[in-house]
Amino acid sequence: MPMNTFQQLQAELGVSFNDLSMLQQAFTHTSYVNENKQAKHNERLEFLGDAVLELAVTQYLYEQFPNRPEGELTKMRASIVCEPSLHILAVHHNFGNYLRLGRGEESTGGRTKPAILADVYEAFMGALYLDQGFTAVVHFLHSSLYKKLQLDESNKLVDAKSQLQEFTQQNNLSKPEYLLVMESGPSHEKQFTIEVRLDSDVMGMGVGKSKKESEQRAAAQALIKLQQQ
Repeated sequence: MPMNTFQQLQAELGVSFNDLSMLQQAFTHTSYVNENKQAKHNERLEFLGDAVLELAVTQYLYEQFPNRPEGELTKMRASIVCEPSLHILAVHHNFGNYLRLGRGEESTGGRTKPAILADVYEAFMGALYLDQGFTAVVHFLHSSLYKKLQLDESNKLVDAKSQLQEFTQQNNLSKPEYLLVMESGPSHEKQFTIEVRLDSDVMGMGVGKSKKESEQRAAAQALIKLQQQ
């Protein structure tokens, strides 16, 4: 993917990298490196970005909710720095369009996979931190993550299932229905695949180690689909 493509991404995000190759690396999946040995994948940036993101969100919640006890703040942070939330944000910023993927991953729909998109959001955070520092990360999050946070009347974060429920009610749609379509793996490593439907239409699918996690991922996909319609 040419560098001018990432210049376009910068314009869309309102950022300007000093080292554009750092931004490119953030969007480079390991499958691409397997076929292009000279490239660098984004896993180390993802590792760094996860820590940076957790610190930034911790600071935000600490300042935003001065009367909340530590336990509640921890739960709130966990509901933000998680795959469903970061997946939604990555889709919001069209990150899938800029991924550098190997041919195999491309052919299996890698640009829309929640795990890959959540990872690239973290990698982008790591790249931005290295290129411009923590202040730039916080500034970006105020226009990205914090702007997208939805809070209920008690100022507690609303999860994807609750957001979907609220969205369908506000738009006079049918109530979401969650269906277990597959259960696989040994007893100690079960994986559950769940669909969420509105009427008979499948609006999202989630895979996770618990039914609750799978439902959240399915709801997150459905939200994205409905918001894009």
